[in-house]
Amino acid sequence: MRRRLVRTVLAFVMFAAACITGTVATAGTAHADACYTWNRTLRQGDSGADVRELQIRVAGYPGYGNVLAIDGAYGPATAAAVKRFQSAYGLSADGVAGSQTFSKIYALQEADCSPAHFDFAELNRCNSTWSGGAVSAATARENAKRSMWKLEAMRHALGDQPIRVTSGFRSYACNSAVGGSSNSRHLYGDGVDLGSGSHSLCTLARQARYHGFRGILGPGYPGHNDHTHLDHRSSRFWSASSCGI
Repeated sequence: MRRRLVRTVLAFVMFAAACITGTVATAGTAHADACYTWNRTLRQGDSGADVRELQIRVAGYPGYGNVLAIDGAYGPATAAAVKRFQSAYGLSADGVAGSQTFSKIYALQEADCSPAHFDFAELNRCNSTWSGGAVSAATARENAKRSMWKLEAMRHALGDQPIRVTSGFRSYACNSAVGGSSNSRHLYGDGVDLGSGSHSLCTLARQARYHGFRGILGPGYPGHNDHTHLDHRSSRFWSASSCGI
């Protein structure tokens, strides 16, 4: 709650400053945002960093078994993901990202660009620097951010009930301490373990198939009867035989 209040105050201050200087954009953005502000309406055929930032926020809506490329190119797959995002939040589902779509994203994201119901500390109980893994600290943190936005989509699809994260990024030292595999996706920052709570492990594993995770391991897979693991490996590998996956 405190994070959200701080973000709201920052956004108000930024908006007020923009009003004074007369720099508020009106075509594709609803207001200045402390994390990221889109300044144009986006649609198929567009490209750029703003498209890439949009893709990160809607990557949890690729459709069953699909993964949305974060490539900065607004193609049919991005338009379809935007439509699913819009539909999920009761917006006009036209696949064009304009002020209503951006307003919903602004309402969902915090000042540090994490989504409303997940945070970086939750995805990293290993250290405060994101260092010591298989990729740079910046890459590990970015990978975790992308995972969180997919989890936000998954949480919303499951009725906005809490999803409990039990493990995220690990350095080699942290990974070794818990007996993780030598090539664990946790070392890259994109591996996330979920525990049961509002939803069973099988419910989490089954739902994850719709939200852009290439790796899904759960009950029935060796060593995963007490958690569901999700990641962004290079090719699909789903195995949770107790869940019918």
